[in-house]
Amino acid sequence: MSFRIQPAAPARPNRCQLFGPGSRPAIFEKMAASTADVINLDLEDSVAPSDKDSARENVIEAISGVDWGNKTLSVRINGLDTPYWYRDVVDLLERGGDRLDQIMIPKVGCAGDLYAVDALVTAVEAAKGRARRIDFEVIIESAAGIAHVEEIAAASPRLVAMSLGAADFAASMGMQTTGIGGTQENYYMLRDGEKHWSDPWHWAQAAIVAACRTHGVLPVDGPFGDFGDDDGFRAQARRSATLGMVGKWAIHPKQVALANEVFTPSDEAVTEAREILAAMEAAKAKGEGATVYKGRLVDIASIKQAEVIVRQAEMIAG
Repeated sequence: MSFRIQPAAPARPNRCQLFGPGSRPAIFEKMAASTADVINLDLEDSVAPSDKDSARENVIEAISGVDWGNKTLSVRINGLDTPYWYRDVVDLLERGGDRLDQIMIPKVGCAGDLYAVDALVTAVEAAKGRARRIDFEVIIESAAGIAHVEEIAAASPRLVAMSLGAADFAASMGMQTTGIGGTQENYYMLRDGEKHWSDPWHWAQAAIVAACRTHGVLPVDGPFGDFGDDDGFRAQARRSATLGMVGKWAIHPKQVALANEVFTPSDEAVTEAREILAAMEAAKAKGEGATVYKGRLVDIASIKQAEVIVRQAEMIAG
């Protein structure tokens, strides 16, 4: 155990991040009225090259023109390998108003990518005297990104969240799939002639969670492409939550409720966590470091696990 305590991740609800193209301003009010914790207005993949300029103008107008309530408002800029990203950053910060909370940076492959965006953002903030500091979320979407995931997680004090972008990640890795998230038909094991499917994204998610938890960043699961498969979405989200991720993207409005369902601790889980904490308090009062709760051993480590659930529930309720 290192004597250096892991920093806590930002205390903000992040169960669901709802995406919408910047080229479709007609849906912005509906996004604002949704139950998603985070709104991501997109200037990247969902916007055609011919619509980049108009989408940017739509988003700039909407930042101050739409009532986003208490949601985290984020804009996904274009990748650093395009001619659009610098104008996205400059125009959003110079003309978008102070309501913008976060910039999402796609296809981050190394710490230097964050350094480049951070330098530009810092210069614009200083020049314009912006009252609020912009946060960053990055998307890991490449072999380079997952190879450098820990240095990326430590690259900027602005970084508050990190997501896995399954589609581009699969392409970069040369994975033989066109699926976005979920189990894949050919990724299985055989036992007694029966197929058993495992999760091809598991190792990348675990790497992201470890890097994020080491450096005080929120780990988030990315998209699930088949928005007609509610059970598949739930299964993917539950695996992500079990690994330590705090939320998931919604690329269709119907996925918002599913994500909130999975990433909101159940009443039963919260009650059990509080009972474990109470049992451990009673044990400590007797000078004991462990006790038995419902037939199983609980100890100091159990306190930390229970506290995570209780804190999450209290944050969401607040």
